[in-house]
Amino acid sequence: MTPGYKPRNRAPNRPARDLPALLGDDADLLVRGGRIHTVDATDSVATAIAVRDGVIVATDAAAEALSAREVVQLDGRTAIPGVNDAHLHAAWLGARWPHLFFSDTPPEEQPTGRLLATADERRAALRRAWALLAELGVTSYTEPGIGPGEDRGETGCFGTDMLDAYVELHREGAQTSRVTLLRLFGTIDGESSLEDFAAGLPVPPPSTDSRWLAIPGVKIFADGIPPMATAWTSDPYPDGTTGHLLTRGDADPLSAFQQMIALAASRGLQIAVHATGDRSIEEFLTALERHGRTPPPPAPHHIVHGDLATPAQIRRAERLGVGFAVQPLIAAHTHSWAAVQLGEVRVAAAWPLAEMLSTGALTTVTSDAPIATPDWRPSLDASLALLAADGRADDAATRRRLLRTMTADAAIQDGAASWKGTLEPGKVADITVLDEDPCSPGRPFAALQVERTIVDGRTVFARG
Repeated sequence: MTPGYKPRNRAPNRPARDLPALLGDDADLLVRGGRIHTVDATDSVATAIAVRDGVIVATDAAAEALSAREVVQLDGRTAIPGVNDAHLHAAWLGARWPHLFFSDTPPEEQPTGRLLATADERRAALRRAWALLAELGVTSYTEPGIGPGEDRGETGCFGTDMLDAYVELHREGAQTSRVTLLRLFGTIDGESSLEDFAAGLPVPPPSTDSRWLAIPGVKIFADGIPPMATAWTSDPYPDGTTGHLLTRGDADPLSAFQQMIALAASRGLQIAVHATGDRSIEEFLTALERHGRTPPPPAPHHIVHGDLATPAQIRRAERLGVGFAVQPLIAAHTHSWAAVQLGEVRVAAAWPLAEMLSTGALTTVTSDAPIATPDWRPSLDASLALLAADGRADDAATRRRLLRTMTADAAIQDGAASWKGTLEPGKVADITVLDEDPCSPGRPFAALQVERTIVDGRTVFARG
């Protein structure tokens, strides 16, 4: 970790067409001597990139022509855009680390009760998470659910006090990860009331630099999960139930859910809905068709998990511009458990990653840490396994597509594709350096080693 790292507060980057005006006779940083996957629209590969004031100003020969105050020699290694985990509970992760829900930690050793009780503990949890993410090559993430609905929550990881800790550290320039934070007016994995939601929405979020701490919208929990028979489904579970909505208020849960969507959409907010069952997904899409088009949100609405999304729903989401934030590693962990509730036929159609990618629906592969590991590499290996089950080959094209879900597509989900997510002139210099090329088939992603992590043009982690 670089001591005294301070994110820059800059005016918005100039668009690419104005870059000649940015080119002078020097650069702050030159990265060269290896393969650089830009993840641009054509998946071009560069040999060098030059950075000034945290922004990429030139590539290839134009970059090499500039003198630089600092040079990072790749020595044959590979650089990719900084990894963006679009669904990761960093505060909770920092409070629990190294204990994950899916890990070797036995149940009796799992942390329980109030994990964070003081301002110092909350700040320390975030700093711990940021240091871990820097070591893993993660430069951006979405914190999906912080707010007053959890002020009396058991763990102390999700309430208003945690939002305050985020804002304090942000204003101190302490961040080494960019954060998109969604406000929560209900409870994590639990119920929310229309009354609380309607009361919370008009309260403005704190003022921040949106390139470091963006607060574009809200998180709503629609249902549970298939292994617990709490996902809201069309077909019943073995006990005859079909799960249910977690929203409360008005005449019935569905009416409350629909009104929450309408209220958030009318304020032009991004809406992320935890929805795993096909019925909850259907009702979310229907509500957006009625209420979610105007005013346009600052970032795409998206379905978190989407375990039982049908092909028709995926195509419908794509038409609506609605994305999916999925967790293939959790699918691997829970497959046999879910099969007990769903049966082999239904579970074979669950977690339809191949369908999502083939339709062009916005799809991000995420960790949901600390449920699963925040290490993105096993998540991409689990993605390869899901695609292989659908007959997809482990080839360079497939790997490039998966890499995009955690870089360029994650930036789209954040509403930030104009300035991050790819290694092109005009974009911020958030870079992950790996020992080998992740797009070369055959080697597991998990066998790759993160050598360096650069955020805003500055090294925040270097191995050794």
